[in-house]
Formats: sequence, structure tokens, C-alpha cells
Amino acid sequence: MDAVTLLTVFVLSVFVGFEVVSKVSSTLHTPLMSGANAIHGIVLVGAVIVAGQAEDPVVLIVALVAVLMATINLVGGFVVTDRMLEMFSGRRKAVQGGEGEK
Repeated sequence: MDAVTLLTVFVLSVFVGFEVVSKVSSTLHTPLMSGANAIHGIVLVGAVIVAGQAEDPVVLIVALVAVLMATINLVGGFVVTDRMLEMFSGRRKAVQGGEGEK
């Protein structure tokens, strides 16, 4: 693929991603993060494939930036999900055993 095609795919994916995320209620962002981590994993695999097939240095740099950003997004999603699950498990422990109240 040439650089123009890759840039077109990138710009269209930014617009689609923005539209999808902007339509979700803010109270649903954190619960949906765990499900979206699978999508981020697919994006990361796609970015690695593009970086592996890049022949032009500019395409390689853009692909490596995409790998970096997809990795940050994937790890951030897992961190947010872990924090959310800790909040709920902390409440359950406090309600069941009263350990959280001192």
C-alpha cells in the first residue's frame, strides 16, 4: 500500500473512532473499557503488521507511532478496568466483613 492509502485509512479510522466514542454515555465509558481492550489488541496487531511490511521510512515511522499509541491505549484500558474492579471488590469486602470500617 502506498502512503496516501495508509493516511486515508488512518484519517477515516480517527473519524469513525471519534463518532463511536462520542455517542456513548459518559457513565458507560469505564464498563465498556474492558470490552474495548480486545479491539485495541486487534489495532495493535494491525499496526505491527503494517510496520513489518513498511518499505518507506515515513510509513515505518508512522506505523511505529501507531504501535506505540495502540500499546499505550491497550495498557491504559487494562489499568482503568483493574481500578474499576478494585473499587467494586473493596465495597463488597466492606459490606460483607466490615473490614473497611475502622
